[in-house]
Amino acid sequence: MTDRIFDPTAAPAARPVALAPRPATLAGLRVGLVENTKFNADTLLSKLAARLGAQYGMTIGHMARKRSPSHEVDEAAIAELARRSDFVISGIGD
Repeated sequence: MTDRIFDPTAAPAARPVALAPRPATLAGLRVGLVENTKFNADTLLSKLAARLGAQYGMTIGHMARKRSPSHEVDEAAIAELARRSDFVISGIGD
């Protein structure tokens, strides 16, 4: 009898993705931040926001925190980010 190994993975399905338009300028925009709960993610995002504030006059519109790195951003947080931010940066830690 010959041993066989079965690979249960499947190739990702290709699907079109519509990208949001880029802002013409970063001056004075409100940045939304999504922190994924990994070590140092909040520190990294806060420092990035501070640099954007110093260079472009940006402010933090809203910071959302995911339940864990593997979970998606919940619908309420997405709505709040959309309402209070001009664009969003999702950051990771480690």
